[in-house]
Amino acid sequence: MRVRINAGSCSRSVALAVMSVVASSSYAQMAPSPARVVEEGIAVEFATEGTMGHAQARSGDDVRFRFRISDTASASPLRGLKPAAWLDLRRPGQPSDPKSCTKKVAAFLGDSLVSVPQVDLNAWYVLAMNEDASISVVNPRFGFGGSQLLNMVFLDSPAEDWALTADQQRLFVSTPDSGRVAVVDAASWKIMARLDVPSRPGRVALQPDEKNLWVSDTGGVVAFDRQTLKFSARIPTGAGPHEFAFSSDSRFVFVTNHDAGTVSVIDGAECRKIADVSSSGHPSSVTFSELSRTVYVANDDEGIVAVSTRGTLVAHIKASAGIRQIRAAPGGRFIFAVSPSKEQLHIIDASSNRMVQTGVIHGGPDQVTFSSTLAYVRRRSDATVVMVPLDRIGSPDAPLPLVDVTGGQLPFSQGSRPTPADSIVRVPGSNAVLMANPADRAVYYYQEGMAAPMGQFQNYGHEPRAVMTVDRSLEEESPGLYQTVGRVPEAGVYDVVFFLDSPRVVHCFEFEATSASGEPVRPRAVVVLSASEKNLQTGRAARLRFQVIDGDTRDPIKNLHDLRALVFAQPGVWQIRQALIESAPGFYETEFTPPSDGVYQAYFESPSLGLRFNSPHVVTFIASDQAQTKSQTIGAPE
Repeated sequence: MRVRINAGSCSRSVALAVMSVVASSSYAQMAPSPARVVEEGIAVEFATEGTMGHAQARSGDDVRFRFRISDTASASPLRGLKPAAWLDLRRPGQPSDPKSCTKKVAAFLGDSLVSVPQVDLNAWYVLAMNEDASISVVNPRFGFGGSQLLNMVFLDSPAEDWALTADQQRLFVSTPDSGRVAVVDAASWKIMARLDVPSRPGRVALQPDEKNLWVSDTGGVVAFDRQTLKFSARIPTGAGPHEFAFSSDSRFVFVTNHDAGTVSVIDGAECRKIADVSSSGHPSSVTFSELSRTVYVANDDEGIVAVSTRGTLVAHIKASAGIRQIRAAPGGRFIFAVSPSKEQLHIIDASSNRMVQTGVIHGGPDQVTFSSTLAYVRRRSDATVVMVPLDRIGSPDAPLPLVDVTGGQLPFSQGSRPTPADSIVRVPGSNAVLMANPADRAVYYYQEGMAAPMGQFQNYGHEPRAVMTVDRSLEEESPGLYQTVGRVPEAGVYDVVFFLDSPRVVHCFEFEATSASGEPVRPRAVVVLSASEKNLQTGRAARLRFQVIDGDTRDPIKNLHDLRALVFAQPGVWQIRQALIESAPGFYETEFTPPSDGVYQAYFESPSLGLRFNSPHVVTFIASDQAQTKSQTIGAPE
């Protein structure tokens, strides 16, 4: 799909967007009478809503899973809980009983390599914007030797900037060398559309109400309707590069025009320019404070100016030259500005538009981001990040409290070209952050209060220029109502495994999905047999061969293109996933080199068959230095 620019107006686009929102919010109720369970005086009601307009969920649909939790004695909703849920496809003939449900919870909480749910409704993922034309999608797994690469998004050219919708379903990525913005489905991790931009796209940003996506190019900005992806308007603002800021009500869009020396104020609803305001220099960054309803513009050469939403100059604040980034801290009271060339951090009080504190940060501070309690300032000349406690700032002329933490081994500036996108982001639901270090080819996990990062995610040989998180966990939408959206991977009957730790509730609700055609699908009975020698020699490549047959007819199952084997050491954390290639009708093989003596087990997965790694198909191999390769009758059952 490729979307081209056509003539249009922003106001018409907004009307279309409203119509689209109304249509998409008409969910198909899939559970007319919510399932309900009561344990330990706690009631949990489960229901689903479809987002695709189908009367029943189908494979590939995005479904909203909802849990309403209340106290049975008072009927009052229970707030602030941390429930967990998973979507697990039942095997043919598999019963659903409390004992099996408890076992599933234990396996899923234990992060088992083999017992993996179809959909984890509590997961969060790490996205790395790489130096090449790709984005890595990683599932952090601390318990089993690091991260797991879930997917790769391959772009037309390297990315410059990105923006994620609030529902975590769409990712917009600018690719300047291609002249486009890629629209990525954040459930399938496929590019669903490409938006053409008149000239090299740079920054991308969603206004707070997400009616419009804004993209900068060399001479101005372009607006696209976020729902329909249709072109809304192009507004010449002046020579760039450009940066965006928005009023919290989405009424105003502020665009810096670096080479023109101005800031453009745009009506966000009508997509028309209201004013061009001189910034008294070359504007490099911009931020909006909700507290003062004022925009703060940092210049390369002339300090900081404050501009009202009406486009009038409010204040000129003297600051160091060379400010690269300015950002409002949570709450909007304090504004942080960093100057790499002058090695300074300025803090402005938005209530008075005065500079209240300045601190020296050696090493070229160039980026600042926030958690709820700390500001993180990156130093480009080394691998150090400086932390500033937010509850200890604001006293005029008082020294800034600065604490260092390492963000890797090699300097942040070494390696790939810089990007305006964040290299430090907050971890969902935690006082922790991720730090992308391109030179180390890794993303580091730092828990606040620790002396050093707790771990790292390898990026599989790619240089991560920026990092982002996608949160799939259950959130409290309203008092006592917890929900999230998950994509149904295939047809069948599922257990929706629900777990609440305190107060303790464990229950499996039933959920059924049909095929994409709407017809029910009966899971196919499958048998996997070993067809190779199971005594292997350590350090020597062995060809593993397996036969896959229909469990009912005993006929070979041919032409599988999605059969994979998971081989791992027992016990241990070493593992490898291998694609299996058909070598004869119904026979599939791969090569495997056992790295050390011991017992290895192979599990199998094929989405087209409904075969999963936790299915009862296990083949055991024994590796040793003395093992000799022996022939074995092909197709002989174990």
